[in-house]
Amino acid sequence: MSRRTFGAALVAVTALVSVAAPAAAADRPIVTRAALDPALVAGRGAGVGFLEQEAENARTDGVVIGPGRSAYTLPAEASGRRAVKLAPGQYVEFTLPAAANAITVRYSIPDAPRGGGITAPLDVTVNGAHRQRMTLTSQYSWLYNQYPFTNDPEADLLHPDWWITECSCVPAATTPAPVIAKPFRPSHFYDEQRLLLGRSYQAGDKVRLTASAGAEWTVVDLLDSELVSPPRVLPFAANALLFGADPTGHRDSADALDRAIAFARRAHLKVYLPPGTYRVDRHVIVDDVTIEGAGSWYTILKGHGVGVYGKEASAGGSHDVHLSGFAIEGDVRERVDTDQVNAVGGALGDSTVDSLYLHHTKVGLWFDGPMSRTRITNNVIADQIADGLNFHTGVTDSVVANNFLRNTGDDGLAMWSEEAQDARNTFDHNTVQTPVLANGIALYGGAGNVVSANLVADPIREGSAIQVGTRFGAQPFEGSLRIADNTTVRAGTFELNWKIGLGAIWFYALEKDIAADISVTGDHFLDNTYNAIMLVSDFPVKDKYSISGLRFADLRVDGTGTSVLSARSAGSASFRNVAARGVGAVGVNNCGSFNFPPTGSEFALTDLGGNGGWLAPWLLPNTITCDDRPPVVPPPPPSGW
Repeated sequence: MSRRTFGAALVAVTALVSVAAPAAAADRPIVTRAALDPALVAGRGAGVGFLEQEAENARTDGVVIGPGRSAYTLPAEASGRRAVKLAPGQYVEFTLPAAANAITVRYSIPDAPRGGGITAPLDVTVNGAHRQRMTLTSQYSWLYNQYPFTNDPEADLLHPDWWITECSCVPAATTPAPVIAKPFRPSHFYDEQRLLLGRSYQAGDKVRLTASAGAEWTVVDLLDSELVSPPRVLPFAANALLFGADPTGHRDSADALDRAIAFARRAHLKVYLPPGTYRVDRHVIVDDVTIEGAGSWYTILKGHGVGVYGKEASAGGSHDVHLSGFAIEGDVRERVDTDQVNAVGGALGDSTVDSLYLHHTKVGLWFDGPMSRTRITNNVIADQIADGLNFHTGVTDSVVANNFLRNTGDDGLAMWSEEAQDARNTFDHNTVQTPVLANGIALYGGAGNVVSANLVADPIREGSAIQVGTRFGAQPFEGSLRIADNTTVRAGTFELNWKIGLGAIWFYALEKDIAADISVTGDHFLDNTYNAIMLVSDFPVKDKYSISGLRFADLRVDGTGTSVLSARSAGSASFRNVAARGVGAVGVNNCGSFNFPPTGSEFALTDLGGNGGWLAPWLLPNTITCDDRPPVVPPPPPSGW
């Protein structure tokens, strides 16, 4: 099957489960957060300067695709699991809910027949008159095959010696060899683009997006509208233009930025990057310097290999670095884990990264510690091939707050204590949407960390909203871990390799016990595809590692496809004031460590009172209720509690 034929077939399949858009959608704009009524997530997630409108709620003559949550399909990767498909000439029209002079469009168009992407125009009009054109591209989307993926839709299996669920076999060890359909496991369908409209428009004005004949189809997922402030001017600073930086992007400006940084350090000045697009094809190394742009819509660093990096920790790292008000646009189209092609990297202690837009790099921010006392705030991180942010090895006393992440190719936010503990860090009031692979927020080891008031929506596969795991060579959890007042929605995904449903929050004992002081309090788990909570040890180590002493309190579970709790490990947990409704299966799926002794499951639950809608007395303390793959009952949409 050719690539283009496959793209058409994929949309045809999704259209079978779609509904036609209303002929005349209401003109009243519907503003959402993570495709939800904002009232359901009040006080959680990032406070951002834009307003989100889902395409399926707008006026259109196209077709609404979805809802659907099966990986490798267009609806599954869409915000809210629905989007609008347009044939050439069809449109979707949004009514502005507030004054705006800028928009961001999240979209998908087909890949080229042999991979590598295509480009296609999208016509943008406001009130039927003001016309601009966006050039959409699929050059940064459409990955295939097994990890670490490929851009080639016709590639054979990258790892034929791995077990795959499609044949429930190891292809290289199977006779006769299974026939694996190509393209194999397409994913990472979406991208986004930003556009300044040239003037401000008012609430009630109409922004229409019309698909062109340049693409066989165009899927529009959502539109973010924003009133962007004028460019910031910094008169008393080392202006990068005076050191030879080229704002037209024709010449590489990396050397000029080095000169500006060196002068600014000697003169105790900031570096100012005026409006423009600056081509930078390597890392700019920073230490003891402040770099400010005119705003992320106006000042753009763009190039192959572009990045702003601190010195390596082994060289002492960098300190007192302050970055703000610019965008970094990379050119990363494939995942190569050894490539240092992240937007921000190295070791940055006693530093701040604020109000950046990070796009099309491998990882938005990857820090290799040890390093301490760094604040990452108010950034937008989109369309990454791998993680959004990763605190890797010995990052301490640092804060990640009020950041917005969408469409990461691996964990959205991660703390990975590979060689030394990440300790006393906080992930607070961040929004993570549609991580294509792995988790919205992931903690691998650590001590004294806090995950609070975040919003995590629509994880796609091989992960879920929040994970606590002893994996990837991480140090064991020590001291305390507080997971508090977060909201997850449409999480609890299907795990492809295990062929079971995960929890919106899941604890995974793979390499060590999980036995620290861990509390989960005040969290809301909405519209869970499978379970709200899962505790699991991998089957080969099920009698070696356990998960014990967890405390769950003051939780709301609004809808599960299966259970509230799935226990697939030895251990214990307590529950207080955990309320659930819309539970699709038995409240507790208790398999323990699968030895099924006559004394009951190896996992014990303690009822501390106030639990309703799921924890019946007969389930306590360790009744075996193991159903590996219970029928899934789609929960109703979440509503006010």
